[in-house]
Amino acid sequence: MIYEIRHLTRYSYGAIVELTTGVLRLAPRSGDGQEVQRFSIVTDPVSQPLTERLDPFGNRVTSLRIEKPHRQLSITASSRVRVNRTPPPTRSPAWETVGAEAIAMTSLDADCQAIALYPSRRVALFDGATAYAKQSFGPHRPIFDAASELARRIRSDFTYDPEATEVNTPAAEAFDRRRGVCQDFAHIMIAAVRGIALPALYVSGYIRTLPPPGKERLEGADATHAWVSVWCGAPLGWRDFDPTNATSIQNDHIVVARGRDYSDVSPIESMVLSSGRHRLEVEVDVIPV
Repeated sequence: MIYEIRHLTRYSYGAIVELTTGVLRLAPRSGDGQEVQRFSIVTDPVSQPLTERLDPFGNRVTSLRIEKPHRQLSITASSRVRVNRTPPPTRSPAWETVGAEAIAMTSLDADCQAIALYPSRRVALFDGATAYAKQSFGPHRPIFDAASELARRIRSDFTYDPEATEVNTPAAEAFDRRRGVCQDFAHIMIAAVRGIALPALYVSGYIRTLPPPGKERLEGADATHAWVSVWCGAPLGWRDFDPTNATSIQNDHIVVARGRDYSDVSPIESMVLSSGRHRLEVEVDVIPV
């Protein structure tokens, strides 16, 4: 499957902004069945020349600086991505074997699983999540089967509610409420998996949404999304699970960035020299071509 992706972010400010600086994580990743064929960023007002680097997790990070005074700012990221992932595995090692392998790892590469074993800025370990994970990770159970069941249970036991949480809501609080959005469900699953000493990462990206039967697709109606990557041992590597939709990911998901939690992968982090309030609008189109 080949997708054309358009991600528009628009800020409207209550006062003149003299300076905007920031970092963007909007470029999809290549690898693991995904190939980026084209990527570009356009800003209005025009930024100083954009610079790009790889962060410690292998994500493409773009830096911008806008020195022209402005009351509005738009950032449009356009991508063309081919996705052709392998089918889910039919066999996987026992989760205890994978945990022992992860603890023994000595690599410091960007893809090293050791960094995904421990609490992070937005994902603290807590007893409720650990106990919740243990219901799926029984003795000697294959890790892929157990992680798949955990994702399905989160989808079944938790209610998707955009009003229930905010971007800074701790995973333990969302867990107690049994409500939240994809970010919360990803953080909860990560806390659960790390609580039984298995590596798990946060993944940001896009998911293609299908209109209801008989309805036309609405422009800008697709969404940014978040899910979880679990280390399933050396033969399988990282495998991704979507607890919001109770599935392992296939060709409807497009990966943008990976990190320990949302703090490592937020699409836009910026600083503005101004005063007053601002309004944020986001539109996403994921179009199969």
